[in-house]
Amino acid sequence: MNRKWLLSLLTVLLTLLLVACTTSTGDEEGTNDDDNNTEENENNTDENNDEKKILYLNNDSEPTSFDPPIGFNAVSWNALNNLLEGLTRLDQSHEPQPAMAEDWDVSEDGLEYTFYLREDANWSNGDPVTAQDFVYAWQHLLDPETASSAAFLGYFIENGEAYNAGEADADDVGVEAVDDKTFKVTLETPTGFFLDLVSNPAFFPVNHQVAEENPEWHAEADTFVANGPFQLKEWNHDQDMVFEKNPEYWDADTVQLDEIHWAMVNDTNTEYQMYQNEELDTSSIPSDLADELLDGDDVAYEEQAGVHFYRFNVTEEPFQNKKIRKAFALAVNQKEIVDYITKNLEKPAHGFVSYGFTDPNGEDFRDANGDLIQTDTEQAKQLLEEGMAEEGYDELPEITLSYNTDDTNKAVAEYLQQVYIDVLDVEVTLENTEWNVFLQDQKDLKHQFSRSSFLADYADPYNFLESFVTDSSMNRTGWSNEEYDQLIENARNETNEEQRFEYLYEAEKLLFEEMPLFPIHFYNQVNLENSSVSGIVRHPVGYLELKWADKN
Repeated sequence: MNRKWLLSLLTVLLTLLLVACTTSTGDEEGTNDDDNNTEENENNTDENNDEKKILYLNNDSEPTSFDPPIGFNAVSWNALNNLLEGLTRLDQSHEPQPAMAEDWDVSEDGLEYTFYLREDANWSNGDPVTAQDFVYAWQHLLDPETASSAAFLGYFIENGEAYNAGEADADDVGVEAVDDKTFKVTLETPTGFFLDLVSNPAFFPVNHQVAEENPEWHAEADTFVANGPFQLKEWNHDQDMVFEKNPEYWDADTVQLDEIHWAMVNDTNTEYQMYQNEELDTSSIPSDLADELLDGDDVAYEEQAGVHFYRFNVTEEPFQNKKIRKAFALAVNQKEIVDYITKNLEKPAHGFVSYGFTDPNGEDFRDANGDLIQTDTEQAKQLLEEGMAEEGYDELPEITLSYNTDDTNKAVAEYLQQVYIDVLDVEVTLENTEWNVFLQDQKDLKHQFSRSSFLADYADPYNFLESFVTDSSMNRTGWSNEEYDQLIENARNETNEEQRFEYLYEAEKLLFEEMPLFPIHFYNQVNLENSSVSGIVRHPVGYLELKWADKN
C-alpha cells in the first residue's frame, strides 16, 4: 500500500516537472497559459530594449561591400567607419588622432612613417590587431585582382601604383610588418596629409588569418570581424542591419550606444515619415517640405567636402565634341536647382573643388580659383550649333541621361530634361537604375551622360582633381589629357605648398576648358535629428561617426 502510494506520488511529481519544463520553453502547441507566457517574454524583450541605448538610422540602400577597398562609397562608408578602425581616426574636430596606432615616428625626409599599434587593439573575435593585418589589407587594396576603385589612394605609397598596374609585386609595395605591433610605411614622395589619408576606410585593416581562411568573411554578419567601436550583429540583405557595441574595442568605455539599427529606405519622403513615427532618430529633409522644416529646432547642419555633378562620356556621340559638351553645361542654371529643387541650403557649384580648403596664402581654394562655369544660354545655343557643324550633324544622335534611383536625383534629371528642350531644343531620354547596377555601368562607360557625385576621401583639393587623370578608376568619362595629367603629377611631387596649389589651380581651369563634366552644387549635411540624440559627428569628408553618439 505504501509502495503504491509512493509510486503515485512520484508519477504526480514527474508530471508536474514535465509541465514546468514545457511551460518554461514555450511549447509551440500552446495553451492559454502558454500564450500568456509568450506575451510576458515579448514584454521582457521590449523592456530589455527600452533599457538599451539604441540609435535608429537609415542607410538608404544595401552596402556595396564591407570589404574595405570595395565598399568605397557613401552607402558602405558610414557603416564601415563604425565597424572598423584604421591607424588614425578623425576626431570631433575632424582632425586625425591616434586610433589603432597609439604613436608614430616620421623620418626627417617625410618618406617613412613607423606606426606603433596598441597592445590592447583586438578584433571582435579576440585576435590581436597586428601589423600584418595592415600589410595584408593595403596590399589587397592595391592588388590589381581586387580591382578597387579606391586603389589610387595607395599611389602615395612606394610602388603602390606600379603594383596596381601589374608592374611590380606585392612585396615591392612600401609596407612592412617590423614586428607584430610595428608597421612601417615608405612613401613615394613626402605627403603632408598622410595621417589624414589613412583614416579613410580604404586603409582599414583586415584580419589576415580570417580572410585567408574565408575570402568572403565580410559578406555576412556571422563571419564578419570588427575592430571598431561596433560589431555586426545582424545583416538582412537589402532590408536592415543591426550593430552592437564591440566589447573588444580598445576604447569601448567611450562608446555609449548599445546598438544601432539601420533601415534601408532610398525614398526621402518615406524616411521622413519614419522619423515622424519615431522609427528613425534622424532623417533627410524632403525638398517639398524644406521651407517649413529648415528652421526647426531639430535641424543639424554640417559642411561637406563634395560635389554633385554630371559626367559626359567623351567616347560616345555626341559628347566627343567639346563644344557640344560645353553647350549642355552652360544651359544649366545651378542656382535654380538649389533654390527650387534640392532646397537643402547647398551652394551652387561653379568649379569642381568645394569650399573649405585653404591655400598657403590663407585664401580658400574656391575663392582663389574663381567661378569656372556660369549659366549662359545664348552661348550654349551658339556652341551647340558650332559643334554640330563640326561633326556634320543635321540633328543630334539620341541622348540618354542616366541617374541612380532617388527622388532628388529624379527631380534634378527632370529639370535638366526640360532645360535642354527649352534652351537647346534637344530631347533627352531619362533612365534610372538602382545604385550598384548604375555604378558598375558608369565604371564600364556604358552611360552616355550620367549623374554623379564626389565626396572627398581626405582633406586636400588634390583629391578632387586626381580623379580625372587618364585611366583613373574615378574618371569614368573616357577623357584623357596629357597636360592635365602632367599638372596633377607635378602637384603630387611638389613639396613647396605655394607651387603645389598653383599646379592644382591650373589643372582645375583646364578641366573646365575641356568640360568632361559640369557641376551642380556642393554638398552639405542637413538632417533632422531627434532631440534625445547627441554626439553624432558628420565629417566633411563624408563619414558618419557614431563612436561619441549617445541617446537619452
